[in-house]
Parts: sequence; structure tokens; C-alpha cells
Amino acid sequence: MKYIDEKQQQDLLSRALREDEIFCFRCHRGLSCFTRCCRNLTLFLYPYDVLRLKNCLGMRSDRFLEQHTEMVLRQGNSFPDVLLSMSEDEDKTCPFLTKQGCSVYPDRPDTCRTFPLEQGILFEGPRGAARDVYFFRPPDFCLGRKETDRWTASSWEQDQEAVEYHRMTRCWAELKALFQNDPWGPEGASGQKGRMALMATYNLDRFREFVFRSTFLKRFKVKKDVLKKIETNEVSLMLFGFEWVKLFVWGIRAKHVRPRTP
Repeated sequence: MKYIDEKQQQDLLSRALREDEIFCFRCHRGLSCFTRCCRNLTLFLYPYDVLRLKNCLGMRSDRFLEQHTEMVLRQGNSFPDVLLSMSEDEDKTCPFLTKQGCSVYPDRPDTCRTFPLEQGILFEGPRGAARDVYFFRPPDFCLGRKETDRWTASSWEQDQEAVEYHRMTRCWAELKALFQNDPWGPEGASGQKGRMALMATYNLDRFREFVFRSTFLKRFKVKKDVLKKIETNEVSLMLFGFEWVKLFVWGIRAKHVRPRTP
């Protein structure tokens, strides 16, 4: 997820797919390049990706993060990127790739299901809503682009069951954009506030325990119907976590949670 200035934005938009623009693509085992795109890659995982993958594997989120990810704080960023750890083989293969293909295919990350498109996020103003733009950029080795199946960005999104993924990625992008300005001060992203924000966005099992088993509800007011929903629905819990981070880090007023008055 990259944030760009207005000039770069206009240049990118000139290369983005139009709403009704057609591209051709089909991936199947008959192609000699099948699964080549699952090797030697840098794969960013967004919070909803982690939620789906950890449930697919029957793991707690903290164990999944420890076992399957690397966290990198790039220069100029104030929130770490979460990357999928590749296998330690010569090809740096995706750990979920088998001879039959992707072993987590129904729950594959947003980037994987969007391929061969690349998804961009545009914002309406500094704190405005995010919207998607798409680019058709398969790598040179990809033979799927020579197939004859015809798609638009919208029909591809529907076919790949990516609608919910893209919705959650937009929600995450709106929060992540706030971190363009460092909110941490001298303690940095590894300080207590930074660790709390990371937990509330990526480590949902820990965050649920934090909400219901710590002093959280003595310090923050949450309606009973909201509490009931976030206790059992992880998507609702994640969106609640995004809200709480905005409140906790920047003091941005939240719809479903607010500090208790003394």
C-alpha cells in the first residue's frame, strides 16, 4: 500500500483500467507458468488476510503472526508492514504452495486473488473515503494474459470472491493512511502505543481478550449490542479495532467506542 502525491496520482490514473475496460486472462494447470507467481515474491498481508488465513489453518492470530509472518518497518513509515514468510528453499516458495496448487485457495490473500490486477487506493481528501483503482500488470512470464477469457475489473472481483476482501482492504487503507505522519513520538512504533495498535489491527484473538478480560470496559464505553457482536463476529471485531486505534492514537471520535468520563 503506497501513498503518492497528486502528480503521481494523475499519472497512475491515466494507466488504470477504466470501469468498462476489458482484459483477457485465465490461469490453469495447463500453462507452463502455473504457480510461478507463487515463488520469490514479497507478499504484503493486510489484517483481513491474516484473519482468513489463521482461521483456515485453525490457528490463533498470535501464533500465525509468529510462525508465518515478518514485520518490517520501512524508512519513512510509522507502522510496520506485515509480510508472509516464504519457505527457505532456493525459489523462496510460498509456504502454502503444494504440487496440486494453493492449499489455502479459498482463503488466499487479497493480493493473490486480485492477480493479475494490481489494486490501488485513492483518497478523497486527507481523511476522505478510499476507493479502488486497478491496473492490469501481469509479469512477463505469465501466459494467462494470452488466454481469451474476457473480464472487467468488476467481473474479475466477483469471480474471485474478492468483494469482501477489497472492502476490508479499503477500511484498512483509510486507517493506514493516518500513519503517514508519525504519531508515536520518542518511543517509536515499538513502544506501548505502537504495540497496542498492532494488536488491535492484526492480532484479533489477543485484542478480543484485551477488550473482554482486561480493564478496557472500565475505561471505554461500548454499547451492549456492539459488545455482543464483536465477541462472536471477527470482522466486526476488526472494524471495531480500527475505530479504537483512531481514537486511542489520534483522539478521532469513534461511532462505537468512547472514553468513560471520570
